[in-house]
Amino acid sequence: MKFVLGSENQAKKRAVVHIIKRFLENSTITSASVPSSVSAQPMSAEETRQGAINRSIATAKDAYGIGLEGGVHMMGDTMYLCNWGALTTPEGETFTAAGAQIPLPEELADEIHRGKELGEVVDAYFKKQNVRMTEGAMGMLTAQLIPRDVLFEHIMQLLIGQLLYSKSLQS
Repeated sequence: MKFVLGSENQAKKRAVVHIIKRFLENSTITSASVPSSVSAQPMSAEETRQGAINRSIATAKDAYGIGLEGGVHMMGDTMYLCNWGALTTPEGETFTAAGAQIPLPEELADEIHRGKELGEVVDAYFKKQNVRMTEGAMGMLTAQLIPRDVLFEHIMQLLIGQLLYSKSLQS
């Protein structure tokens, strides 16, 4: 099977490679930079999910397209991290799955409400660079217990599981 991830983000790549190699031996995995066609900072679960779907569809040309997207959403007065994934088959069927969600500290949420992107806010808050490519906001806010690649691995397991289940129904 051939898979194409719609991102060059290193944390996303690690997650995709780890899960596909574990569950779908003899598969090939490449990546391509494609637009999410949503806001640079998705501000709802719906928008984050749509970004993942858009990336997966854009890369599903003669391959299984994968889109992974991070965003935020409000629940009451609290801003939460959210992460979504989508897998689109070459035939056009799309599976989606969401990952764990945790509240953001108010200092971070306030900056995002002011129009900044999560990645730049997290970098400034933790005095690091390119956190989105390594541990991600989730990793930083969970004392490295759930870094970004592990979060996306769980989403990938949900996507691959749905794909395998769908294929079992066709046999």
